[in-house]
Amino acid sequence: MVFLFFFVAAVVTVIAATKLSSYSDIISEKSSLGGMMVGTLLLAGATSLPEVTTSLTAVFLDNPDIAVGNVLGSNLFNILIIAAFDIFYRRKQLFNRVSPGHTYTAGLGAVLAFVTGAAFLLQLSWSVFGVGVDALMLLVLYAAGIVWANRQNEGVIPDEEEEDVKKPDISLRQAGTGFIIAALFTLAAGTVLTTTGDRIAVITGLGSSFIGSFLIAASTSLPEAVSVYVAMKLKNYNLALGSILGSNLFNLTLLALSDIFYRGEPIISAASRTNLVTSLGITLLAAIVFYAVLRGSKRKTPAFYLWPSITLVIVYFIASYLTFIGLGSEW
Repeated sequence: MVFLFFFVAAVVTVIAATKLSSYSDIISEKSSLGGMMVGTLLLAGATSLPEVTTSLTAVFLDNPDIAVGNVLGSNLFNILIIAAFDIFYRRKQLFNRVSPGHTYTAGLGAVLAFVTGAAFLLQLSWSVFGVGVDALMLLVLYAAGIVWANRQNEGVIPDEEEEDVKKPDISLRQAGTGFIIAALFTLAAGTVLTTTGDRIAVITGLGSSFIGSFLIAASTSLPEAVSVYVAMKLKNYNLALGSILGSNLFNLTLLALSDIFYRGEPIISAASRTNLVTSLGITLLAAIVFYAVLRGSKRKTPAFYLWPSITLVIVYFIASYLTFIGLGSEW
């Protein structure tokens, strides 16, 4: 039955995430936000809902390693998603088509990941009303960074895609309502997908292997993968990249949310220091994305366009492997 539930949840997640991207695309066109901010805020938040329930469930089960590892592992896998799609759709040259404004969110992601890594290294025990100072710092930096990035992109009109894509003719209000409904289905199906995926990893004996970890990360990040695919098909490249970068930013704020409900020392201090390696890996990946967007803003076709995305894939597997063998746990 667990395999059946996993399959049904995967199907529902794919359908819901497809609708999320479609409605987000319409919202980006019929509102003043644009694809970058809709992807960074709305779509990213909706596709990250499974991570919310997974981390909070882990907190209530008194397992800080899963609560924190779920967030960082998902962030690592999310960047693999955008790299994989960039390689697959290499002729579209994703990073050459997106708004330079993504450098702000990519840079913010690198800063937040670095601060998270520093928190694991320093193991601060200070807290305010039961919430770790390090987690609160992440929350403050996220809020300030998003506001700053939004102001930097005010009045910026992204390049339009030359080819027309047939889209449903619905109002902004209808798109908003549809988005909310699709988000609820994503929350429910994504949560079941993650839970059953974890169970399958245990049943098949893959739970303690790298393949098992890969399965759980893929299960949690399926909404992001589908959303990026649909956004690419709709030729809304800002929406595609924004959903990944925004999801990674939103996920790190979950550390603060998890800390609110976690009883005991700050949750980052309670989690394994192995997460330090993951945090540094995410920092490096975000820095590479920052470079790729910055290079693409020059609108010149480089001699070897794909090398940043190929590097992202290589760094992902190295960071995942080092995390798996427990590097950093003895530091």
